[in-house]
Amino acid sequence: MNSIEDVLQSVSHRPWGLPERQWMFYQEWNRAIFLHFEVPYDVLRPLVPEEIELDQLEGKCYVSIVPFTMENIRPRQLPAVSMISDFDELNVRTYVKVDGKPGVYFLNIEVGKSLSAFVSRTVSGLPYEKAEMKRTADTYLSLNEKKKFFLRLKFKTGELVQSKTTLEKWLTERYCLYVYVNEELFRYEIHHKEWPVKTILFENLELEYKIGNLHLTEADVIASQYSDGVIVVSWDKEKITRI
Repeated sequence: MNSIEDVLQSVSHRPWGLPERQWMFYQEWNRAIFLHFEVPYDVLRPLVPEEIELDQLEGKCYVSIVPFTMENIRPRQLPAVSMISDFDELNVRTYVKVDGKPGVYFLNIEVGKSLSAFVSRTVSGLPYEKAEMKRTADTYLSLNEKKKFFLRLKFKTGELVQSKTTLEKWLTERYCLYVYVNEELFRYEIHHKEWPVKTILFENLELEYKIGNLHLTEADVIASQYSDGVIVVSWDKEKITRI
Protein backbone atom coordinates (compact mmCIF):
# COMPACT_ATOMS: atom_id res chain seq x y z
CA MET A 1 0.00 0.00 0.00
CA ASN A 2 1.29 3.45 -0.85
CA SER A 3 2.22 5.95 1.85
CA ILE A 4 0.29 9.18 2.32
CA GLU A 5 3.36 11.13 1.22
CA ASP A 6 3.57 9.11 -1.98
CA VAL A 7 -0.11 9.72 -2.70
CA LEU A 8 0.23 13.46 -2.09
CA GLN A 9 3.19 13.68 -4.46
CA SER A 10 1.27 11.98 -7.27
CA VAL A 11 -0.64 14.85 -8.83
CA SER A 12 -0.01 14.78 -12.60
CA HIS A 13 -3.39 13.11 -13.26
CA ARG A 14 -5.39 15.78 -11.40
CA PRO A 15 -7.39 18.43 -13.29
CA TRP A 16 -6.40 21.07 -10.69
CA GLY A 17 -3.84 21.43 -7.90
CA LEU A 18 -4.11 20.20 -4.34
CA PRO A 19 -5.69 22.54 -1.79
CA GLU A 20 -3.10 24.56 0.10
CA ARG A 21 -4.61 23.84 3.51
CA GLN A 22 -3.99 20.64 5.49
CA TRP A 23 -5.99 17.56 4.64
CA MET A 24 -8.39 16.41 7.39
CA PHE A 25 -9.32 12.75 6.81
CA TYR A 26 -7.60 9.56 5.69
CA GLN A 27 -9.53 6.64 4.20
CA GLU A 28 -9.14 3.60 1.94
CA TRP A 29 -11.72 2.81 -0.73
CA ASN A 30 -11.06 -0.89 -1.35
CA ARG A 31 -12.39 -3.64 -3.62
CA ALA A 32 -14.60 -1.25 -5.58
CA ILE A 33 -17.05 -2.24 -8.30
CA PHE A 34 -18.21 0.42 -10.74
CA LEU A 35 -21.53 0.02 -12.55
CA HIS A 36 -22.28 2.83 -15.00
CA PHE A 37 -25.55 3.95 -16.56
CA GLU A 38 -26.40 6.49 -19.25
CA VAL A 39 -29.52 8.40 -18.17
CA PRO A 40 -31.73 11.04 -19.81
CA TYR A 41 -31.10 14.63 -18.77
CA ASP A 42 -34.79 15.24 -18.10
CA VAL A 43 -34.95 12.27 -15.72
CA LEU A 44 -31.81 13.24 -13.81
CA ARG A 45 -32.33 17.01 -13.59
CA PRO A 46 -35.08 16.95 -10.88
CA LEU A 47 -32.86 14.80 -8.62
CA VAL A 48 -30.05 17.38 -8.36
CA PRO A 49 -30.50 20.88 -6.87
CA GLU A 50 -31.02 23.50 -9.57
CA GLU A 51 -27.90 25.53 -8.79
CA ILE A 52 -25.70 22.48 -9.44
CA GLU A 53 -24.95 21.98 -13.12
CA LEU A 54 -25.20 18.45 -14.51
CA ASP A 55 -21.88 17.46 -16.06
CA GLN A 56 -22.15 15.84 -19.47
CA LEU A 57 -19.77 14.02 -21.78
CA GLU A 58 -20.60 14.61 -25.42
CA GLY A 59 -24.09 15.69 -24.40
CA LYS A 60 -24.80 12.59 -22.29
CA CYS A 61 -25.49 12.26 -18.55
CA TYR A 62 -24.42 9.35 -16.38
CA VAL A 63 -25.14 7.76 -13.02
CA SER A 64 -22.97 5.13 -11.32
CA ILE A 65 -23.62 2.58 -8.61
CA VAL A 66 -20.41 1.93 -6.68
CA PRO A 67 -20.27 -0.81 -4.02
CA PHE A 68 -16.95 -0.97 -2.17
CA THR A 69 -15.43 -1.43 1.28
CA MET A 70 -14.35 1.59 3.31
CA GLU A 71 -11.40 0.84 5.58
CA ASN A 72 -9.28 2.75 8.09
CA ILE A 73 -11.19 6.01 7.79
CA ARG A 74 -9.94 8.40 10.44
CA PRO A 75 -9.28 12.07 11.20
CA ARG A 76 -5.76 13.27 10.40
CA GLN A 77 -4.39 13.12 13.94
CA LEU A 78 -6.33 10.11 15.27
CA PRO A 79 -6.13 6.34 14.77
CA ALA A 80 -8.77 4.32 12.96
CA VAL A 81 -11.28 2.40 15.11
CA SER A 82 -12.39 -0.72 13.25
CA MET A 83 -15.95 -0.83 14.61
CA ILE A 84 -16.58 2.60 13.05
CA SER A 85 -13.81 2.94 10.46
CA ASP A 86 -14.34 -0.27 8.45
CA PHE A 87 -17.61 -0.91 6.65
CA ASP A 88 -19.15 -1.89 3.35
CA GLU A 89 -20.68 0.99 1.42
CA LEU A 90 -22.70 1.49 -1.72
CA ASN A 91 -23.29 4.85 -3.30
CA VAL A 92 -25.41 6.02 -6.19
CA ARG A 93 -23.74 9.06 -7.68
CA THR A 94 -24.02 11.36 -10.63
CA TYR A 95 -21.63 13.79 -12.25
CA VAL A 96 -21.89 17.54 -11.77
CA LYS A 97 -20.03 20.84 -11.99
CA VAL A 98 -20.06 23.95 -9.82
CA ASP A 99 -18.19 27.04 -10.97
CA GLY A 100 -16.59 24.91 -13.68
CA LYS A 101 -15.13 22.38 -11.22
CA PRO A 102 -16.32 18.81 -11.97
CA GLY A 103 -17.21 16.45 -9.13
CA VAL A 104 -19.87 14.04 -7.94
CA TYR A 105 -23.23 14.41 -6.24
CA PHE A 106 -24.69 11.52 -4.26
CA LEU A 107 -28.26 10.48 -4.93
CA ASN A 108 -28.07 7.77 -2.26
CA ILE A 109 -25.47 6.32 0.15
CA GLU A 110 -25.86 3.09 2.08
CA VAL A 111 -23.53 1.42 4.58
CA GLY A 112 -23.60 -1.89 6.40
CA LYS A 113 -23.19 -0.58 9.97
CA SER A 114 -25.68 1.62 11.83
CA LEU A 115 -22.98 3.29 13.93
CA SER A 116 -20.84 4.04 10.90
CA ALA A 117 -23.86 5.49 9.10
CA PHE A 118 -24.64 7.76 12.05
CA VAL A 119 -21.06 8.98 12.53
CA SER A 120 -20.45 9.50 8.81
CA ARG A 121 -23.74 11.37 8.38
CA THR A 122 -23.06 13.56 11.41
CA VAL A 123 -19.47 14.43 10.48
CA SER A 124 -19.89 14.92 6.73
CA GLY A 125 -23.50 15.94 6.20
CA LEU A 126 -23.78 13.31 3.45
CA PRO A 127 -26.98 11.21 3.37
CA TYR A 128 -25.62 7.98 4.84
CA GLU A 129 -28.20 5.37 5.83
CA LYS A 130 -28.15 1.77 7.00
CA ALA A 131 -28.75 -1.16 4.68
CA GLU A 132 -28.23 -4.89 5.07
CA MET A 133 -24.90 -5.70 3.43
CA LYS A 134 -22.76 -8.78 3.04
CA ARG A 135 -19.75 -9.38 0.85
CA THR A 136 -17.23 -12.11 0.19
CA ALA A 137 -14.23 -12.25 -2.12
CA ASP A 138 -16.50 -12.64 -5.16
CA THR A 139 -19.99 -11.57 -4.07
CA TYR A 140 -21.71 -8.40 -2.89
CA LEU A 141 -25.22 -8.12 -1.47
CA SER A 142 -27.01 -4.95 -0.41
CA LEU A 143 -30.66 -4.70 0.62
CA ASN A 144 -32.41 -1.49 1.64
CA GLU A 145 -35.85 -2.70 2.68
CA LYS A 146 -37.15 0.79 3.45
CA LYS A 147 -36.56 2.05 -0.09
CA LYS A 148 -36.89 -1.33 -1.83
CA PHE A 149 -33.35 -1.02 -3.25
CA PHE A 150 -31.22 -4.10 -3.79
CA LEU A 151 -28.00 -5.28 -5.40
CA ARG A 152 -26.87 -8.88 -5.77
CA LEU A 153 -23.78 -9.79 -7.71
CA LYS A 154 -21.20 -12.52 -8.15
CA PHE A 155 -18.13 -11.72 -10.21
CA LYS A 156 -14.66 -12.53 -11.42
CA THR A 157 -11.98 -9.97 -12.09
CA GLY A 158 -9.82 -9.90 -15.19
CA GLU A 159 -6.75 -8.07 -16.42
CA LEU A 160 -5.56 -4.63 -15.40
CA VAL A 161 -6.75 -2.05 -17.93
CA GLN A 162 -3.63 -0.51 -19.46
CA SER A 163 -5.32 2.21 -21.50
CA LYS A 164 -8.61 3.65 -20.28
CA THR A 165 -11.17 5.13 -22.60
CA THR A 166 -12.18 8.77 -22.31
CA LEU A 167 -15.46 7.67 -20.72
CA GLU A 168 -13.72 5.41 -18.18
CA LYS A 169 -11.51 8.27 -17.02
CA TRP A 170 -14.38 10.75 -17.00
CA LEU A 171 -16.48 8.48 -14.79
CA THR A 172 -13.80 7.56 -12.25
CA GLU A 173 -11.35 10.43 -11.95
CA ARG A 174 -13.31 12.89 -9.81
CA TYR A 175 -11.59 14.96 -7.15
CA CYS A 176 -14.39 16.68 -5.29
CA LEU A 177 -17.95 16.11 -4.19
CA TYR A 178 -20.84 18.43 -3.48
CA VAL A 179 -23.35 18.34 -0.63
CA TYR A 180 -25.99 20.55 0.92
CA VAL A 181 -25.75 21.03 4.71
CA ASN A 182 -28.48 23.12 6.35
CA GLU A 183 -29.54 24.37 2.91
CA GLU A 184 -26.04 25.65 2.11
CA LEU A 185 -23.85 24.21 -0.65
CA PHE A 186 -20.41 22.83 0.22
CA ARG A 187 -17.55 21.25 -1.69
CA TYR A 188 -15.31 18.49 -0.31
CA GLU A 189 -11.94 18.23 -2.04
CA ILE A 190 -10.40 14.75 -2.22
CA HIS A 191 -7.19 13.26 -3.59
CA HIS A 192 -5.94 9.83 -4.55
CA LYS A 193 -3.80 8.26 -7.22
CA GLU A 194 -5.50 7.43 -10.50
CA TRP A 195 -7.83 4.48 -10.04
CA PRO A 196 -6.18 1.20 -11.14
CA VAL A 197 -9.06 -0.67 -12.79
CA LYS A 198 -9.50 -4.22 -14.01
CA THR A 199 -12.07 -5.80 -16.24
CA ILE A 200 -14.92 -7.56 -14.45
CA LEU A 201 -17.16 -10.45 -15.49
CA PHE A 202 -20.46 -11.05 -13.72
CA GLU A 203 -21.71 -14.57 -13.07
CA ASN A 204 -24.80 -12.98 -11.55
CA LEU A 205 -25.97 -9.37 -11.50
CA GLU A 206 -29.34 -8.20 -10.19
CA LEU A 207 -30.16 -4.69 -9.04
CA GLU A 208 -32.99 -2.25 -8.70
CA TYR A 209 -32.70 1.37 -7.62
CA LYS A 210 -35.64 3.70 -8.21
CA ILE A 211 -35.11 7.35 -7.27
CA GLY A 212 -37.78 9.69 -8.56
CA ASN A 213 -38.26 8.80 -12.22
CA LEU A 214 -34.78 7.28 -12.38
CA HIS A 215 -35.06 3.49 -12.52
CA LEU A 216 -31.84 1.48 -12.69
CA THR A 217 -31.71 -2.27 -13.30
CA GLU A 218 -29.05 -4.73 -14.42
CA ALA A 219 -30.28 -4.38 -18.01
CA ASP A 220 -29.28 -0.72 -18.02
CA VAL A 221 -25.57 -1.17 -17.17
CA ILE A 222 -23.47 0.19 -20.05
CA ALA A 223 -19.99 -0.27 -18.55
CA SER A 224 -18.37 -1.81 -15.48
CA GLN A 225 -14.98 -1.97 -13.79
CA TYR A 226 -13.27 -3.37 -10.71
CA SER A 227 -10.51 -1.81 -8.64
CA ASP A 228 -8.44 -3.18 -5.77
CA GLY A 229 -8.69 0.32 -4.31
CA VAL A 230 -7.04 3.62 -3.54
CA ILE A 231 -5.77 5.56 -0.54
CA VAL A 232 -7.73 8.78 -0.20
CA VAL A 233 -7.16 11.99 1.70
CA SER A 234 -9.89 14.58 1.98
CA TRP A 235 -10.13 18.15 3.13
CA ASP A 236 -12.74 19.81 5.32
CA LYS A 237 -15.76 21.09 3.46
CA GLU A 238 -15.71 24.61 2.05
CA LYS A 239 -18.82 26.71 1.64
CA ILE A 240 -19.62 27.78 -1.90
CA THR A 241 -20.82 31.34 -1.93
CA ARG A 242 -23.02 32.22 -4.87
CA ILE A 243 -23.12 35.82 -6.15
